[in-house]
Amino acid sequence: MRHWLKAAFHPLRGRDVALRAAAVTFYGGIAVVPIALLAVWVTGRVAGADRVRGLTGHTIAALPADIGAPRALAALIEAGLQLTPWLALVSLVPATFYGEGLRRAFVSLREPATADAAVGWKGRLLWLPPLAAAPALLLALFLALPLTSSYWVRGGWYAVLAVVLSFLACWLLLTPIVIWVYRYVAPGRPGWLCTVLVGSFSAANLSGFLHGFVLFCSLPLDLGAPFGGFDQIGGMVAVGLWLYLLHVVLLAGYAVTRGLDARLGGR
Repeated sequence: MRHWLKAAFHPLRGRDVALRAAAVTFYGGIAVVPIALLAVWVTGRVAGADRVRGLTGHTIAALPADIGAPRALAALIEAGLQLTPWLALVSLVPATFYGEGLRRAFVSLREPATADAAVGWKGRLLWLPPLAAAPALLLALFLALPLTSSYWVRGGWYAVLAVVLSFLACWLLLTPIVIWVYRYVAPGRPGWLCTVLVGSFSAANLSGFLHGFVLFCSLPLDLGAPFGGFDQIGGMVAVGLWLYLLHVVLLAGYAVTRGLDARLGGR
């Protein structure tokens, strides 16, 4: 068991994962809003804007309001529903930046590192399939939201059940995306067995961290205190911090995938 763990985490040896996660967070900060807007826009075109508003209304009302999460989510959904085709096309450019950031981080974790002049464009192009699938995944999540939200507002053990169901829904939706990222966006094409197992486990951790962010939003924190009372800046830093933690998990999962794949392949 010790040898397996050592082999799994070998690709992280001597690598500054924290710095690479921070770099991906920078790309993610550019892409997260355009990705969300595009997904909501396409979902609204498919299911109807009124239906999307109805499916998300209970969840928005159930979110903790201490740091303005309901107001921000409601504004994001409304902006996505009112997006024009031209603005959607423009949003596609920054949305693909995320694929470039992921590809660059994954390449830098490889040993030995290889120079690739087209690494950015490869990441952007390989990120397009998950971006295209995002509306379908988002619609599936929207369909599950009314049930989990109704349990949450009832309190007690119903709230616990709501958290469990929400965790499972996020886990199932994130799993195919993480598997695609490890298998195709990242270089090297690791084997399917390691990719599916570690990708599913990484998706479970990402789902847990996302729910941890919701819990963080419910805490009575003065986020603007370290920044001279500017709550908006404190909120942006808090979101960036959680994005950073998510990318640490994502990069560590890729390193484990490569390490186990090399171990199973006898390399």
